[in-house]
Amino acid sequence: MPGRLIICPTPIGNLGDMTLRALEELRAADVVCAEDTRVTGKLLAHFGIEKRLERLDEATITRQAEHVAQRVAAGEAIAFCSDAGMPGVSDPGARLIEAAQREGCDVVVLPGASAASTAYVASGFNNPRYYFGGFFPRKEGERRAALEGLAALDAVLVFYESPRRIADALAVVAQVFPHREVAVCRELTKLYEEVFRAAAPAAASEFARRDAEGGVRGEIALVIGPPTQAEEQAAAQDATASAAERAAELLRAGELSKKDIVRALRDEFGISRNEAYELVHGAQEGARVCAGMLRGRHPPPRSCRMALAHARGAGVGGARRSQCLSPCFNASASRFSRMA
Repeated sequence: MPGRLIICPTPIGNLGDMTLRALEELRAADVVCAEDTRVTGKLLAHFGIEKRLERLDEATITRQAEHVAQRVAAGEAIAFCSDAGMPGVSDPGARLIEAAQREGCDVVVLPGASAASTAYVASGFNNPRYYFGGFFPRKEGERRAALEGLAALDAVLVFYESPRRIADALAVVAQVFPHREVAVCRELTKLYEEVFRAAAPAAASEFARRDAEGGVRGEIALVIGPPTQAEEQAAAQDATASAAERAAELLRAGELSKKDIVRALRDEFGISRNEAYELVHGAQEGARVCAGMLRGRHPPPRSCRMALAHARGAGVGGARRSQCLSPCFNASASRFSRMA
């Protein structure tokens, strides 16, 4: 009989989630390779299965995967179990499967428990797509880069995270995605299962409190909701503000015509011709008004209103108005507001 590599999912917390088919395959296997022989040994003992166990974890998979695949090719039926859930998902099983496929082995993957898909469903986010990112990066800069790289993806984001780092992880999520909701899925399928769903800043505050008051416990899947309308509006305003700043910068440089600046804004920011024209016109008007004030002459009220309206229309407020119109606009912004 030809050999087989059997990928056996195991419960992520509740032993009642073990499938009948997985039990049958474990009983029929010649040997069981395990990420942790102690964990898998307890599982087999619970179901009355006696099998020879071999360790195959992160430390040994690189040198052992090819050898195990060759044994399968020679006719052995070898089952592989990770500590919990579906082997091959953020664990050494992926490399074992790859090695077996290179050897032309028969690989049988059994369906079963997965913390990622369970958390996605438990979160309640109404989006037909989800992206699983494995374990969340440990360093703040890497976390931020990962989230920013996924910002435009119309999907729910799912990561595994340590309870010791969840507070710090949520702080970064709240900074990058302040308009999104998150669900912290803790101890799924276990006695103290919790699905905590809230706006990202509120979740960050709650888990910072828990961390300070004694720490957070249990295995965690962090689920981040899909992009929201508020997030899209904020992004559009930021893009418009950046385009306005660029328009003022190009005008001050004096190297391009108004037509060329409009074209440059459209190419760089992907905005319409009318939007680009309005931004350039607003920057010109703001520069003209500020120049008049520098000469000691107050501009007519209508001109002040136009300059302020262009700044507001660009989605720019407060201190950033000076960046989209001219360097002296900030000093006069409060005066413009009173006059308008």
